[in-house]
Amino acid sequence: MPIDLNKALGAEPSVTEISWTRRDVLLYHLSLGAGTGADPELSYTYERGLRVLPTFAMVAGQGLSAGDGAPMAMVMPGIDIDLRRILHAGQGLTVHRPLPASGAATVTSRVADVWDKGKAAMIVMEQSAADADGDPLWTATMRIWARGEGGFGGEPGPEDSWSVPEREPDVVLDSPTLPRQALLYRLNGDLNPLHADPEFARTAGFDRPILHGLASYGIVAKAVVDGVLGGDVSRLTGLSVRFAGSLLPGQTIRTTVWREGDLLTLRSTCPEQDDAPVLTHATATVAP
Repeated sequence: MPIDLNKALGAEPSVTEISWTRRDVLLYHLSLGAGTGADPELSYTYERGLRVLPTFAMVAGQGLSAGDGAPMAMVMPGIDIDLRRILHAGQGLTVHRPLPASGAATVTSRVADVWDKGKAAMIVMEQSAADADGDPLWTATMRIWARGEGGFGGEPGPEDSWSVPEREPDVVLDSPTLPRQALLYRLNGDLNPLHADPEFARTAGFDRPILHGLASYGIVAKAVVDGVLGGDVSRLTGLSVRFAGSLLPGQTIRTTVWREGDLLTLRSTCPEQDDAPVLTHATATVAP
């Protein structure tokens, strides 16, 4: 059985030592589109004075410095699922302090929940990272939609309520992507062929390779930092989203932002798909 609920939830957390360099950070920023316009955006693309987008935490320890590897299955205690059957459904991140441009961390990961959605299972992963002194760097939650793995009699999970304010947004941010965006982003470590191989994408139900959900996530984070927070990466302290639809490389992410104090409500759509949703249930926390 691909999912053994008791084994998945009862397993000891896995602990991994990771490290990263400035080259990993530079590649990450480039893969989100930094420096593609007239402005080279040197604070993102040049090692002198390099700022680190907090969403780099999602790929830290997986990029150039980590070597090769192309996973074909998701393997965790009690879970063994073909990549063709899963979609990244949601992502949450809280950064406890600004991330260094190079560094190391101890990452602790566990399966926090597995919810029965009928035709699918929702796997909730939690991850925390700390530096060599044990001080926390970030905490992340990932939701994974596993098609065909539901119906095991488990709990369906909590109901989610979310809405945007009933007023005009404070700002609308457009983020064009490149036709090669997914090919660049996968060099951060997610070598799922869904984002590169047309034949694999068709077997997964897509006309052609799609952009990584975490690429959209990072692009939106950069748009918020640049368009709302004056380019100060340290002011974005959290970002939580649901991935609502696929985006093709070369299409645009349009992010509508409502601000209420230190909380931003976000909604991201794709203009080329008649404003079909890309990210929903999206909120960001910001520092003064």
